[in-house]
Amino acid sequence: MKAVGYLKCHPVDHPEALLDLDIPAPAAPQGHDILVEVRAMSVNPVDTKRRRSEEPKDGPRILGFDAAGVVRAVGPACTLFRAGDEVFYAGVVNRPGSNAELQLVDERIVGRKPRTLSFPEAAALPLTSITAWEGLHDRLGIHEGAGAGEALLVIGGAGGVGSMVTQIARQRTALTIVATASRPESAAWCRSLGAHHVVDHKGDIAAQLKALGVKPRYVFSTNTTARNWEQIVASVAPQGAIVLIESQAPIDARQLMPKSVSLHWELMFTRPMFGTPDMIEQHHLLDAIADLVDHGRIRHTMTRNLGPANAARLREAHALVESGTMIGKVVLEGL
Repeated sequence: MKAVGYLKCHPVDHPEALLDLDIPAPAAPQGHDILVEVRAMSVNPVDTKRRRSEEPKDGPRILGFDAAGVVRAVGPACTLFRAGDEVFYAGVVNRPGSNAELQLVDERIVGRKPRTLSFPEAAALPLTSITAWEGLHDRLGIHEGAGAGEALLVIGGAGGVGSMVTQIARQRTALTIVATASRPESAAWCRSLGAHHVVDHKGDIAAQLKALGVKPRYVFSTNTTARNWEQIVASVAPQGAIVLIESQAPIDARQLMPKSVSLHWELMFTRPMFGTPDMIEQHHLLDAIADLVDHGRIRHTMTRNLGPANAARLREAHALVESGTMIGKVVLEGL
């Protein structure tokens, strides 16, 4: 089958950073696995980080986590899907990815594709939706309908995860949402998704929040955590909570002690990677996202569709993500 992968780590502008490949198709699905014909995929920072730093050990590495497609076969333990179903999902880091014609994935981390979206539009959503949902509800412990009189600060509001944090929080909680953005177009994007206020993360975040009269109880940091750490510590309310999805440099969690602030990590691959007893929660939450989309309460975040996938177009998508200026998500159609 056709696939795109890499044999050695290279910068994105290297001609062999990603290669067009012909590899064996997956075996028939076993257990809870389903075999999906990938109709669309999107690119996330995790794709670019692994391409730059993870040398393949046994043959080519096939990246790609977000996908939308059609079920072609199911394993004997499957009960959630059958051949012909349209699905979307985010895969897992320790299995071959979605940059291929066919992919095996555990049905317990797969949701039904939103009926009102195309395959490319749907492929923009899974990884960021899971990260946002788990970060808000499972890590920060914010229950549906809660948060009246309290505020949430979203660092990196215009990116893929930030876009979904804002939408889910606006639709499922009573929180006042403050997103950060540094350009007029990214600030407008944040407001269009439901942010009540936007502050500039290149400026003094704490001072801007003070001017708004907002002291966030919750902080969801989606990028540049280390660079913004002092501002996050200064901004969060006493007895508040912070969730991080990255930190590319060390941070000093001891600074949170005077305020008794709790610190949480969110990695949406944890449940499938460790086979946790509750991994089926990702199936349930993706179905909930599909319902919210189909009822017009949240929207897809695809802002670029580069067309049918191949190595050259995936290198272009990786470059866009690495630029740090993306609003929303970049998507490609099936190989």
